[in-house]
Amino acid sequence: MKQEMFELSLSTNGQGCYETTNAVGHWLKTANLGDGLLTIFVRHTSASLTIQENADSDVQLDLTDALDQLAPQSSRYRHSCEGPDDMPAHIKSAITSTCLTIPVLKGRMALGTWQGVYLLEHRDAPHTRKLVLHFIGESS
Repeated sequence: MKQEMFELSLSTNGQGCYETTNAVGHWLKTANLGDGLLTIFVRHTSASLTIQENADSDVQLDLTDALDQLAPQSSRYRHSCEGPDDMPAHIKSAITSTCLTIPVLKGRMALGTWQGVYLLEHRDAPHTRKLVLHFIGESS
């Protein structure tokens, strides 16, 4: 049994969905990992993770719009010291995921044909986000 960990830094340009599939897949390949289980964890309370369709970019736009409707910046929140986008970002993070678990087969994520791994940036300003990748399984 082998374990590997890696911290991946991603830059965002503000709110939106940022596909991370290739960056995570590159790490799996360069680390010579085989069959196992991959956990991806985002180290922030105002960003999250999802597995979503990667064939039509309208899916990501509609997802962002839907999250904005669920937690609008126009609501009156108690927590507002970091700006009007901060508390909605925390809510969006709470209703999505901060951690994903993905099977790995022969060194590749066992995603469906149209699935991609996305970082959801919930803040308006650009950020550098940290993802912790943890693999447990066999070497290739």
